[in-house]
Amino acid sequence: MEQNPIFFADGADPKMIEAYKKAQETFKYFWREQSWEYRRIIPGLNVSCVKVAFSQEDPTSENPIVEQMWINEIDFDGDNVKGYLINEPNELTNIEVGDFVEVPLHEISDWLFAITPNVKKPKGLSKLFSSSEEPLPKVYGGFTIQKMRSDMSPAERKDHDNAWQLDFGDYNDIEIVHEQKEKPENFIEHPMSKNMKEKFVEFLQNYPDELINLDDNGLSLIHRETIAGNLSSIEIILSSGGDKNLKTTKGKTALDFAKQLNWEHLIPVLEN
Repeated sequence: MEQNPIFFADGADPKMIEAYKKAQETFKYFWREQSWEYRRIIPGLNVSCVKVAFSQEDPTSENPIVEQMWINEIDFDGDNVKGYLINEPNELTNIEVGDFVEVPLHEISDWLFAITPNVKKPKGLSKLFSSSEEPLPKVYGGFTIQKMRSDMSPAERKDHDNAWQLDFGDYNDIEIVHEQKEKPENFIEHPMSKNMKEKFVEFLQNYPDELINLDDNGLSLIHRETIAGNLSSIEIILSSGGDKNLKTTKGKTALDFAKQLNWEHLIPVLEN
């Protein structure tokens, strides 16, 4: 993402604090989308990033210097969010662009991803549509940004959105799941989880050891699919002989993650 103009906001504002909480509570939907993005052959996300508060001591004040900045190339192990800083700090000297960042989930302050809408063009008229008329990528999440947009005048909001070149929509109607209004079932499960069932069955038949192998985060397949909220994948793993009681290197089961992230549709499957 290119460096964007900075718009300042009061981090102590109760509505801004509420925005932080909503971002943390719904981060699981960001990660669900991001985890499927990593599996796509053709990328589907135009933008994908997480906001974190960075700080350092200020020798001239009792209060530390705090800057809210974005990280991308996100990874998530169910507990910690990881990525690389993409903003240039204004005052901080203890971090710089490109640095690796790892913070607990409860310390993130926002997330967003953006997807360009699929617009069907009339047959025979495609030449009449210039690239400038293509719709802007639609934003999902962005709770702190929407709080700031709500405080702007229409002109300021327009300048802000032009700077990002994204469609933020209505700040009173923040969406967190792609096509959530057209397909409310997407809240329960990502469509790719259902569409990839046959391929996933075939994958496990060819690579059965994947049921027990641990990745660099100490997670097995059932842990990763649980963290991403993929019901169909969990059902296939269990029917293929996967162990729901398998523990991570930190001692957590898939059920622990389902409860921790409040994936309500997974908890009964993993409890039974």
